[in-house]
Amino acid sequence: MSIWNILGELVSPVSKLIDEIHTSEAERLQIKASLFEMQTHMATQVMAYETQLLKAKTSVITAEAQGASWLQRNWRPITMLTFLALVVADTFGLTTFRLASEAWSLLQVGLGGYVVGRSAEKIIPKITEIMRKD
Repeated sequence: MSIWNILGELVSPVSKLIDEIHTSEAERLQIKASLFEMQTHMATQVMAYETQLLKAKTSVITAEAQGASWLQRNWRPITMLTFLALVVADTFGLTTFRLASEAWSLLQVGLGGYVVGRSAEKIIPKITEIMRKD
């Protein structure tokens, strides 16, 4: 579930309650505008948090990629390639045992984290530049 859906679900009951209040249309619109402003502020705070989280993940991957030793720079890709080879072997029935579902999950998380980290490395500077303009 995305953060936008969560914020919408938090604000929706209040918005419906505002519609039921017996006040003038101008007062209702003013309250709804304030509510929307609050929702926007919360979304901005969540995006700032997500940006900081991605920066932290990116810095870890960058530090590993720029590390002094060969193993430090390559342990993550080697691990993911090993799991990928195991999954492919398991898919074609080449292993004497079946991989647990956790192995599939680990591969998805590992590859997803690596791809997201590398993408974030390129995207975060642009996001922070846009957020600073606002």
